[in-house]
Amino acid sequence: MRRSAPGPGASGPRPCRAPAPTGPDILGSVTFAGNAKFPVVGVIGGGQLARMAHQAGIPLGIRLRLLADTPQDSAAQVVSDVVLGDYRDLETLRRFAAGCDVVTFDHEHVPTEHLRALEADGIAVRPGPEALVNAQDKGVMRAKLDGIGVPCPRHRIVADPADVTAFAAEGDGYPVVLKTVRGGYDGKGVWVVGDEQEAHAPFLAGVPVLAEEKVDFLRELAANVVRSPSGQAVAYPVVESVQENGVCAEVTAPAPNLDPELAAEAQQLALRIAGDLGITGHLAVELFQTRDGRILVNELAMRPHNSGHWSQDGAVTSQFENHLRAVLDLPLGDPRPRAPWTVMVNVLGGDYPDMYHAFLHCMARDPSLKIHMYGKDVKPGRKVGHVNVVGDDLDDVRERARHAAAYLRGTITE
Repeated sequence: MRRSAPGPGASGPRPCRAPAPTGPDILGSVTFAGNAKFPVVGVIGGGQLARMAHQAGIPLGIRLRLLADTPQDSAAQVVSDVVLGDYRDLETLRRFAAGCDVVTFDHEHVPTEHLRALEADGIAVRPGPEALVNAQDKGVMRAKLDGIGVPCPRHRIVADPADVTAFAAEGDGYPVVLKTVRGGYDGKGVWVVGDEQEAHAPFLAGVPVLAEEKVDFLRELAANVVRSPSGQAVAYPVVESVQENGVCAEVTAPAPNLDPELAAEAQQLALRIAGDLGITGHLAVELFQTRDGRILVNELAMRPHNSGHWSQDGAVTSQFENHLRAVLDLPLGDPRPRAPWTVMVNVLGGDYPDMYHAFLHCMARDPSLKIHMYGKDVKPGRKVGHVNVVGDDLDDVRERARHAAAYLRGTITE
């Protein structure tokens, strides 16, 4: 396993080359022996999304090169070509990318200006910085979505707690949702405030704060689509997601009792966003379904997403495989479901660290259960894995998935 840890200030020649051929152009690399040179996909970030992308790439012959923080990172435990370094350091990124045909992401935290520098060096970055900034900065995202006519909650950037009160008064009053424009995920960087005093906390981070109306929604949905550089795109069934303390707990595919016209509207909206923002790869559009029958865009994620984990076992082609296909401009795979229902339940860390021995019970009780673990240390509330159950009866599928996740966590013992 190749591992290196270049220092932040190390010098060396900066790579400047045309990206290696991808998609149909890869055929130009076929040798006289008849063996194609398969491309290397660089993934920045060593979390579970990269780990599962590696799994999806193995049957395709696609090799991953990983930029990870530590050898213990989820993906670094299984990928053979690992570079250890800081994704915030431009020279580290340049050295990493020099060994890749295309670069993509496990997370959205790489500085936008660094990605522009990589593109200037001739590196294929997918999604590119002009698209990815809309997932990195909520203020930029809202302005862009407003500009292309996408329905969103009422919002604006606020200057201080008094301005939050003014924003509340412009609508239905408190409560108001406040978000730091950068750095938040899984409920971090998000506050629901009931008065001006509570509105002080978000401003302590020293970054701009976005205020949004608190939407009276019926449920949360997600529309997952994948788009290639050549413009081919596919849409997965719209799913229902359940959040607990800001963390995705459960996903049902397709969303139960969703009007077909509203489902089609959500898919078409996601495809339009992907096209208008120039996104390459997987896009998750998190949505509110309002009580009066509308859909509003909550968040965007430009990478494989928790709301698409069901597709590993429930779709003809998983989100991870289609993301790899897209960034290489290969023909996209079929996103259709394999069965009427798939339920994904996240396994969150609890007070029972020895999850391996819980496998015996879960596997014996339900042989068709699919368990996906991330190789992470168990910490309370931390995502350490998920389970997928596929079947014809929604109540049965949901009960089986919930039971397995609860048993693995240790909240039930039978």
